[in-house]
Amino acid sequence: MLTAHGLACDRGDRRLFSAVDLSLAPGQWLQVEGPNGVGKTSLLRILAGLAPAAAGHIAWEGRPVAEVRDDFNARLLYLGHAPTIKDDLSALENLQGAAAIAGRPLDESTALAALRRIGLKGREDLPTRVLSQGQKRRVALARLLCSQARLWILDEPFVALDVAAVAQLCEILDEHLARGGLLIFTSHQAVHLGGDGSSLQLAGAAR
Repeated sequence: MLTAHGLACDRGDRRLFSAVDLSLAPGQWLQVEGPNGVGKTSLLRILAGLAPAAAGHIAWEGRPVAEVRDDFNARLLYLGHAPTIKDDLSALENLQGAAAIAGRPLDESTALAALRRIGLKGREDLPTRVLSQGQKRRVALARLLCSQARLWILDEPFVALDVAAVAQLCEILDEHLARGGLLIFTSHQAVHLGGDGSSLQLAGAAR
C-alpha cells in the first residue's frame, strides 16, 4: 500500500498545493486531475521520490519511504510526460537500454514481443528519430509490458496516442491492476479503466 498525508509543494515563493492525502492498495488506481499549473506533475514526481515535498510524508507498506527507499524504488516504474528516448537508438535498443539502466536486463525476445504488442511491428530496428510522436510514445510505453514493478506512476501516458492505442493502453493498465498492481496517472482525456478507481482533484493552494 502507498499512503501520503499532508503533502505540499512549493515552486519558488508560490505554493502549488497543500494538504494532499491519498491511499492506494493493490488493484486500485488514482487519476490526478486539475487545470494546468496546479502541480499534477510535481505531485507525481514527489510520490516517485524524484522531488522533495515542502511538507507531509509518504509511506510504502506502512513504513516511511525514506526507510525503505531501495525496496520502494525496486517496485516502482515512473514514466514522465516526455518519452525520454534516444533518437539515434532503435526502439529495441531504447527498450533494452532503459531496462539496463534500471538494473533489470531485458532479453531481446521479451523486448521484441513488447514492441510488437504495442504496435511497432516492423519498426523495432528503426532509429526512433524517424518515428512519429505517437510511435515514440509507444516505445516508452512498451516498458510497461516488460515491468514487474507493483507501482506505476505515469504522467500523461495517453498523449499523442490514437483511439486504438488508447484502448490498447487501457487494456495493459487493466491487466496490471488485475495482477494486484497499483496505478497513479494524469490524463487530460477521459479514460475508462476497470477495477477500483478514484480521482484526486488538485485545485491549487490559496495565495
